Amino acid sequence: MGMTQRRETILEELTHAQELDALQHATEALRDHFGIDHMVYHWVNSAGEQYGCGTYSDAWRDRYIEQDYIRIDPVIIGCYQRFHPVDWKRLDWSGKAARAFQREAIEYGVGNQGFSIPIRGPNGQFALFTVSHHCDDDTWAVFTDANRRDLILIAHEFNQKALDFEPERAPEQARALSPREVDAMTLLAMGYSRAQVAETLSISEHTLRVYIESARFKLGALNTTHAVAQAMTRGLIVV
Repeated sequence: MGMTQRRETILEELTHAQELDALQHATEALRDHFGIDHMVYHWVNSAGEQYGCGTYSDAWRDRYIEQDYIRIDPVIIGCYQRFHPVDWKRLDWSGKAARAFQREAIEYGVGNQGFSIPIRGPNGQFALFTVSHHCDDDTWAVFTDANRRDLILIAHEFNQKALDFEPERAPEQARALSPREVDAMTLLAMGYSRAQVAETLSISEHTLRVYIESARFKLGALNTTHAVAQAMTRGLIVV
């Protein structure tokens, strides 16, 4: 079975899963598929309850909870402020507590490299999909460049399944974005300014504003940033 076919088989099994244990199985299977140390999915539902699955050791999970590391974890803090995937090297590890946390995490086998994808769902849901490994910077850069798109798609597959398991979830009224709206949202998600987006698409900023407002309306978003987040969460754009 080819690499792509193997991944698709795992995701197909995830799509048809009927219980949370399937998420755990999928993280283990996909970790092995990508040949990395760890894969983790963690989310908070609309009631504020936390769930998670992944391949970190029980010892590290227990230590993390015991020390309430969620308060100082640069990955959690950094991703909560972002809407797009981030390499851990781009996060703020400058504080004394953050550096001590990083050293301890590596001692527990988390890995010195990481790549996290923040996901925002309905009713205030926030989730993180993370892969981590122990290797040099160049090796990790090659891995993330080669697999970035697939990892983003997988992250949203996990989140969709997790939301399916959430009780009393109201179904979303999804409305398709036009190709131009997708282009505009994608470039904005990549960090382009409105002027840069308009130039890239060879349209005026006024026309761009029409596309953005139309996308915002379809997504039920409060503003442009929210619209970008919603488009990513629903898998309508991939960055």
